[in-house]
Amino acid sequence: MKIRLQDHILVPKHEVLSKEEAEEVLKTLGVRPEQLPKIRADDPIAKEIGAKVGDIVRIIRESPTAGTSIVYRLVIPPSIKSSKLVKEEEVEEVEEEEEEL
Repeated sequence: MKIRLQDHILVPKHEVLSKEEAEEVLKTLGVRPEQLPKIRADDPIAKEIGAKVGDIVRIIRESPTAGTSIVYRLVIPPSIKSSKLVKEEEVEEVEEEEEEL
């Protein structure tokens, strides 16, 4: 018997945003997708909800002291282990573009 992770009391609700919802969230927050915190595509909860690389996941946490907290995560490939790697790649791309000019 397989247990759904989201049925556990300690796991907050996770949901994949539609493209329209994702665009609205990014616009409201004033950020680009790569500026969001990350969640790897091979994370057990990401796999359970069917999140694909490039999707944005909404996480809703309930707390007796803080009330409801909503956060967003960008789904990244399993091979990228931290946002630091993504930032290093972006810096390298900019440096390459500058060299070409």
